[in-house]
Amino acid sequence: MANYLVIVESPAKVKTIKKFLGSNYEVDASGGHVRDLPKSSMGIDVENDYEPKYITIRGKGDVLARLRKEVKKADVIYLATDPDREGEAISWHLMKALKLDEIKDKKIYRISFNEITKNAVKASLKAPRKIDMNLVDAQQTRRILDRMVGYSISPLLWAKVKRGLSAGRVQSVALRMICDREEEISRFIPEEYWELEADLLDGSGKKPLTAKFYGNSGGKLPLHSRQELDAVLAGLENQRYFVEEVNRGERFRKAPVPFTTSTLQQEASKVLNFSTQKTMRLAQQLYEGVEIKGKGTIGIITYLRTDSTRIADEADLAARNYIESVYGAAYVTKGGSKSSGGAKIQDAHEAIRPTDISLTPAQVKDSLSRDQFRLYQLIWRRFAASRMKPAVYGTVSVKIKAGEYDFTLSASRLTFDGFMSVYVEEEEKENGSAALEKLTEGTELKLADLRHSQHFTQPPAHYTEASLVKALEEQGIGRPSTYAPTITTILSRRYVTKENKNLYVTELGEVVNRIMKENFPSIVDMQFTANLELLLDGIGDGNVEWKQIVRNFYPDLEQAVKQAQKELESVKIADEVSDEVCEVCGRNMVIKYGPHGKFLACPGFPECKNTKPYLEKAGVTCPKCGGQIVIKKTRKGRRFYGCENSPQCDFMSWQKPSSVTCPECGSYMVERGNRLVCANEKCGHVMKNVNTK
Repeated sequence: MANYLVIVESPAKVKTIKKFLGSNYEVDASGGHVRDLPKSSMGIDVENDYEPKYITIRGKGDVLARLRKEVKKADVIYLATDPDREGEAISWHLMKALKLDEIKDKKIYRISFNEITKNAVKASLKAPRKIDMNLVDAQQTRRILDRMVGYSISPLLWAKVKRGLSAGRVQSVALRMICDREEEISRFIPEEYWELEADLLDGSGKKPLTAKFYGNSGGKLPLHSRQELDAVLAGLENQRYFVEEVNRGERFRKAPVPFTTSTLQQEASKVLNFSTQKTMRLAQQLYEGVEIKGKGTIGIITYLRTDSTRIADEADLAARNYIESVYGAAYVTKGGSKSSGGAKIQDAHEAIRPTDISLTPAQVKDSLSRDQFRLYQLIWRRFAASRMKPAVYGTVSVKIKAGEYDFTLSASRLTFDGFMSVYVEEEEKENGSAALEKLTEGTELKLADLRHSQHFTQPPAHYTEASLVKALEEQGIGRPSTYAPTITTILSRRYVTKENKNLYVTELGEVVNRIMKENFPSIVDMQFTANLELLLDGIGDGNVEWKQIVRNFYPDLEQAVKQAQKELESVKIADEVSDEVCEVCGRNMVIKYGPHGKFLACPGFPECKNTKPYLEKAGVTCPKCGGQIVIKKTRKGRRFYGCENSPQCDFMSWQKPSSVTCPECGSYMVERGNRLVCANEKCGHVMKNVNTK
């Protein structure tokens, strides 16, 4: 009987896949890439037509030795790395490192599967193929271009600004987008406008209906100044208010399409407050396999790196059958949610969905960590919703006439929840009113109050991780697998800081962005980068020769670097001064950055070598001793709030303490969104947090 060897990327997949196969199958893992460009040099032979110089990654020697032993025992070897460019490249590197292409007496195949289930794995074994060199070349080209940018420009930033900086083909564009948004915000000039509302009574004596000023017979009439408002108010004096028009109808809210990598990252950020990096880490775990009670180790979502919304027919049918059995036939949509089109969409595999729709979040909750469960629940609900009918709202809109001016009223009421029975993207509140629905044309309404308020237009919002991912995708910058590492890099390099989800550029980020724009304009040009992505896609499709891309790219980059080395002046970035005083010499300590994040150091170095941990202050005092509350982390990285006087003071809280004292029991209160909750569980008093909007 033949012996088979299946090589996957992640050790976490080994246990999951092995139980699907017979005893004559051995499953082993490469642990990701086994070969890469060297860290000590660019690793690209420019003189020899840009040939890459691959070496074995440090620490992978033992892995390759183990795999060679397994290869010797096997008659058939299946390279089963991930189903994307990166996975294809890893299979090719494995073939080269293990010299599989030189073996004559064994059969070597490439297989791939979009989900780690028994059916998917066995189906892939029935459809083995050769390594797709077009995909390999597309990945090689991306890696080489990224290496060229990083190893050419980063040393320049080290020399001219400070050590530890970096530039990147995608990260530098992302930084520019954030800087451009900051400039847009700083240049923004607020414009004044006024709102006018009329509180009207319909004769029932109940709560008044609030109508908004619209305009006149000429159409909408914005009120840009107090003078314009006063003119309208003068025209409304002694006027009677009549219902001129009532329109009733229906509004449909379509079900969302299943998640892509980008939309999953965006929604997890907005709904769960997950960083893009955290979302991808958790999704990887759900894809590779988790221990589910009664089922063993199984992968419960499909492959997590995709920009397709396509769903396999089998999964689509299973979802519709499930919805019909649980919710009823009235909830099943007739046609599938259509994939979003466009040249930038790669339809190599499916959208992100649960591998088994019948495996509900409630069934797996006890088997998953809290965050794994929350992400799985989001994915499950989104997929189920995508196979359901739209939600239907009954609407009524009313036009009120007062002299020459018009006011409007509108209301909506959910009449059929459809997909919203399982999934709501954003909180959509009904604004129904029974009194409004009873209004008829010609009814006279009594004016109870005429209210006006001044407002100013707001600048564009700062980018969040979610909105930056969306913008990168819309511009065609990078690909699903690059969003999380790109954002992680610009945060770790301290080009950007994150506060309350918003991304703010730092002084260092502004300096680096200015250098890039002035000296390497094409690298940070969004259109240039987007076009390069399309060329990389062309390589993957077999329509573009990969070395030609590199030949066209590198000479201009090399020339720009040489010119910048001559012309670029050094820039000094001062360390941020803290209010902590060095107890050794009395200087104000400065904030430094090390491998594990921020720390405080004396600016008198090397004369004074005093350092201490940096503790971020929460802006409230300790309820126990009056010291400052600081933000700390457990060994596993979970944030909590403790006292700066620890260990003398043992105060700690998982929620942020408030300066407000509980009016019921006198204990301190903690912040939970827009509420304050008493920390004393026996009391549990809840009140509104006036500091939140």
